[in-house]
Amino acid sequence: QLQLAESGGGLVQPGGSLRLSCKASGDTLGTFGLGWFRQAPGREREGVACISRSGGITTYADSVKGRFTISRDNARDTVYLQMNSLTPDDIAIYTCAATRLPIPTLSPNNRYDYWGRGIQVTVSS
Repeated sequence: QLQLAESGGGLVQPGGSLRLSCKASGDTLGTFGLGWFRQAPGREREGVACISRSGGITTYADSVKGRFTISRDNARDTVYLQMNSLTPDDIAIYTCAATRLPIPTLSPNNRYDYWGRGIQVTVSS
């Protein structure tokens, strides 16, 4: 059974950067499409970025385009989310997820079968 564990969250000043990592265990990450999602207090979970099984196709929410980059290292069974130019609007719990779809979408309801526990990202001066 695939298990996912996020790391790299924390507190950063506005305009700063963080890199989230999501390490897989229990199965080979290379057989999954992957996504990063976030949920802010009082708001629904939203898709932030996703990446295809091969890594060749990436999709981003409009709110993070040009600031966030998703990437994967199948040899390390890890997916990353590089977040730059962070603002208080980015404050949320960030969670990685895996789907057997080769080309995933940003919809959290679209066959993401495996989820991490999430990690807090706070942007504040």
